[in-house]
Amino acid sequence: MHDPVQLFRDWFAAAEATGAPLPEAMTLATADPDAKPSARTVLLKGVDERGFIFFSNYESRKGRELAANPRAALVFHWAQEPRRQVLVTGTVERVSEAESDAYYATRPVGSRLAAWASRQSRPISGREELERAYAEAEQAHGEEPPRPPFWGGYVLIPETIEFWESRPNRLHERLRYTRATDGSWQAEPLAP
Repeated sequence: MHDPVQLFRDWFAAAEATGAPLPEAMTLATADPDAKPSARTVLLKGVDERGFIFFSNYESRKGRELAANPRAALVFHWAQEPRRQVLVTGTVERVSEAESDAYYATRPVGSRLAAWASRQSRPISGREELERAYAEAEQAHGEEPPRPPFWGGYVLIPETIEFWESRPNRLHERLRYTRATDGSWQAEPLAP
C-alpha cells in the first residue's frame, strides 16, 4: 500500500472491530524549548488529508509546549490480536476556529462546562476549587456554553508513519513511511 494514512484507517477500523478498548486513545509526546519531553494520552478525533486531529486546552502543558516547539509524536497501541502499534511524527498546527467551534458543539454540556472550569495543568488548592469553578461556569454559561478562547483543536501533519505488527519469535513486522518533499510517501521495512 502506498498511502500510509489509508493503511492507518484500515488498522484503526480493525482495532474497532476487535473490540479494542478506546482504539482512539493515543500517546502524545511533546517537548519544551529545552527539549525536556513529556507524554500523555489524548483522544484522536479525526484523520483526514491534513493529518491526525485532537483537541485540548491551549494553556495546558501540552498546549504551551506545542506553542514553543510544534513538533510531536503520536503512538497508538492496540493489544488485541493482531497486536499492533502505529508511531506518527510531524509538526502540529492549530485547526481553524470554525473547526474547533464545530467539534466543541458536539461535546456533552458537562464536558463543555468542564473546559471552562479546568485551567488544565495548573496547580489547584483542591477538588473544591475545581467544583466551585464548574458551578461558576454553569451559572455563567448555562446549557449552551460557548467554546473558551483557550480551548481548541490541533492537527499533527505527519512526516513519518511507522507500522508495527506482532509476529512469532519477536520477528515483528515494521514498515516506516517517510513523506518526500513532493508529498509522496517512501516506504522502507525496518528490523524489529
